[in-house]
Amino acid sequence: MENTKLIVSSTPHIRSKDSIQSIMRDVLIALTPAALMGIWYFGIKALLIIAISIASSIFFEAAFQKITKKSITITDLSAAVTGLLLAMNLPVEIPFWLPIVGAFFAIIVAKQLFGGLGQNFINPALAARAFLLASYPTPMTNFTSPTGLFANSDTVAKATSLADAVSNATPLSRLNEGAFIPEISDYIDALSGNIGGCIGETCAIALIIGGIYLLVRRVISWRIPVTYILTVFILSWFFGRTPLYELLIGGLMLGAFFMATDYSSSPVTPLGQLIMGFGCGVLTALIRSYGSYPEGVSYSILLMNLAVPLIDRYTKPKIFGEVKKNDK
Repeated sequence: MENTKLIVSSTPHIRSKDSIQSIMRDVLIALTPAALMGIWYFGIKALLIIAISIASSIFFEAAFQKITKKSITITDLSAAVTGLLLAMNLPVEIPFWLPIVGAFFAIIVAKQLFGGLGQNFINPALAARAFLLASYPTPMTNFTSPTGLFANSDTVAKATSLADAVSNATPLSRLNEGAFIPEISDYIDALSGNIGGCIGETCAIALIIGGIYLLVRRVISWRIPVTYILTVFILSWFFGRTPLYELLIGGLMLGAFFMATDYSSSPVTPLGQLIMGFGCGVLTALIRSYGSYPEGVSYSILLMNLAVPLIDRYTKPKIFGEVKKNDK
């Protein structure tokens, strides 16, 4: 009789061919259209900020792992993704040292000090943006109008003299002032990216294309981004704002597809992901409508990141055969 042995191994029992590197590569590919549009509209300085942010993130991750005698994992591309996301959340007029400070906070404080990839409880890039906004509010809110690729000093000077080029003159801030009603041309500009804002958040169509790519590749689930966007649309209409325009401006598309869906800081259960998207949408709409700061995406996602352990706890599926504990 054949001696059949059972091989026992730890979970997971169903394995995927995807690796961290392949997933991060897909995210970089999905972010490329929006990054290229940011460079096209804001010029060579946007490219330099992106390069500095990515290089700094990779350097800090490798240096920390070298100092702490851990395996250097920069080839998994996660640091590059963090650096690119950070750069896309920055205005183009910041000094070049600012993305270096942001990369240090994102990689060292928000990621490595909590155990590295998969252990961070908040999105590192968003944590860095919040830190920079609190520490350096003036450069972080100095938004300018697009000036074109390799724009010369005369073009830049002309742009900075316009109303859209002064500090805080983004479409969201103009909406909050109550004197701005978007026209067809404004919708076209928001879709194409020809508006003031951060480097990678202005071109809605490029971000949507990147988000669809991630969905098709099954890197992310539809639950968080779709629930997030739909909630903001409904609440913006309820609050008497311009719901469709609200979706196209600010960091909503960037946050919904690329940051709220971060694996380590978002729920793992389907119901939990729906709750995450709904919570982000409610907080974003409330901050945009009633907060003193016109944009609410970053803080909404960070606040919901903190609630993820609680969401996972109360939405985890029931174990087959589980019975209630007898407290006798």
